[in-house]
Formats: sequence, structure tokens, C-alpha cells
Amino acid sequence: MLTTTPSPRYAKTIEASKRIRWDIDADVVRGRHFDLADLFLPDALSLADELPFLDGAAHRFLGQVQGRTYANMFGLVERFIGAKMLEISRDHWLGDQVALEALVRFTDEELKHQALFRRIEAMVGQTMPPGYRFDIAPNEVAGFVLGKSSWAVLALTCHIELFSQAHYRASLADAQGLSPLFKDIFLYHWKEESQHAIVDELEWQREDARLSPAARDAAVDDLIALVQGVDGIVQAQAAADAGYFLQRQGWADDPARAAPVQATLLKAYRWQYIVSGTQEPRFMQLLARLASAPQMQRIQQALAPLAYAVPTAPREPVH
Repeated sequence: MLTTTPSPRYAKTIEASKRIRWDIDADVVRGRHFDLADLFLPDALSLADELPFLDGAAHRFLGQVQGRTYANMFGLVERFIGAKMLEISRDHWLGDQVALEALVRFTDEELKHQALFRRIEAMVGQTMPPGYRFDIAPNEVAGFVLGKSSWAVLALTCHIELFSQAHYRASLADAQGLSPLFKDIFLYHWKEESQHAIVDELEWQREDARLSPAARDAAVDDLIALVQGVDGIVQAQAAADAGYFLQRQGWADDPARAAPVQATLLKAYRWQYIVSGTQEPRFMQLLARLASAPQMQRIQQALAPLAYAVPTAPREPVH
């Protein structure tokens, strides 16, 4: 006998999961390859248009470097997201079987996403020039994240899956000159992430309802630590990608170009992986309902050094 009443919102995610189910080869890749004549990541995310000295080829290459990292970063975070969803599914084993199915499907889809992004990295690696590095170990990151409270991990997960949707809708869906394959990767990713965000919200609120005020206060500190950890990853990868780009362009010893490239990559990655999510009303409204005003102030103070990382007014595109 069920001990809880199945939520219609969990049921809705199951129905959508069945309806939009896709396959990596049959639906996404479809025998295609990446073409370096195409852009991978648009200016709204890469901020490449903030570097006026880039010619068309360099502008496109910087978007390709960032696009490669963009796919790798999603593969990275989905390691801990999938593990967390599998872990918290235990709470539903002998209870709400609809919620359990929703979480199992979520976990299965995250494993598929990881496989997709590993596949994309291999394909891009065959196309782009050598020297690119993504040395961040997924299991080490997952170990750090999963060592924090469930409240904080679910908050971070909700933040990631909401900004991934916002990026697709606002920047990728209608971008001109984008690789058709790259765009399709994030179209299909978006379709399933839309359902995952609903589950994130339900599970985050369920976890919040179990916490004492003291435990919630500690969880807010955990969330701040997780954001700082993400920023550490962002800083390291921005430096690696700037080094790769500058080396390939022959600008490694040109401080007039190297310094702004390095600063722009760090700004772009902070925008992509942290700040853009904090501008999502759906995320911030839920966070404000779960955290107290003093706790929100602590979170905002922690985010303040990153607040500069927003796109400036775009210039005329480089052709």
C-alpha cells in the first residue's frame, strides 16, 4: 500500500519523458560531424564580441573553444546530478512509486547525457587542433559536491538545470551561423532538462520541509561553498582555454591581446555557469521562499564579486 499520494507533477514529468525520449545516434548525431566553418557557441554566451580585435576566423575559433568546454562542463556536472538523484530516490522506495519512477527516469537520462557529452568531446577532438585541455576530474568534483548537504546540492542542481534551459531558449535556439549539430545537441538536452528542473524543485522543497532552522542555515553555507567551488573550476578552465586559444593564434607573448582574452574568458564562464542562473526568476523566487532574508543576504554577498560578469551591449558582428 502506498504511504503517500502520488504528485501529479511527478506524473507529468514521466509522461513527458516517455513522449520526448531520444537516442544519441538516431536523433542527435545522425551520422553528422563538426565543421570548423561553423560557430559552436554564440556571442550571447561566449562574449567573443567584447574583443574588438578578433577577426572573423579568430572570433569563430574562440566560440568553438568555448563550445567544446560548454559540452564538457555539462558532462562534468551531470556526474554528480545523476548520483544525487539516484541517492534520494531511496526516500521513495517504499512510498510514492510515481515519484520513484520520475527519479529513476531522471537518473537514466543523466547517464545518457554524460554519454552524449563524452561522444561530443571525442568528435570535436578529431576536428579541432591539438592542445586543448579539460583536466577537471568528474569523480573528484562529484565527491566534493556530494559531501555537502542535500539541500545545497539540490539548490545547485536546480540552478544548473534552469540556466541550461535559459541558455538554449535565449541564445542557442535562434542563433545564426551555429553548427547544426551543436544546436541539436542542446535542443535535445533542453527537452529532457525541462522535466528535470520540475523534479529538482519538488525534491528541493521536500528536503527543505525536513530541515530544522539550524540545519537550513548550515545548508546555506554549503550552497555558498558550492558556488565558490564552481568558481574555482571556472577560473581554472578559463585559464586553460585562454592559453590554448592564445597559443593557436600566436598571441601568447602579446600582452595587449592576451590580457583581454584571459579576462573575457573568465567573465564569460562566470556568466555562463554562475551569474546567468542567478538572473533566472524561477530559481531566485524559489530560493527566496526557502531561505530567510538574512540567509539571502549572505548568498548575495557571496555572489557580489561575480556580479560584473554580464554581457555588455553587443557591437556589430564580425564577418
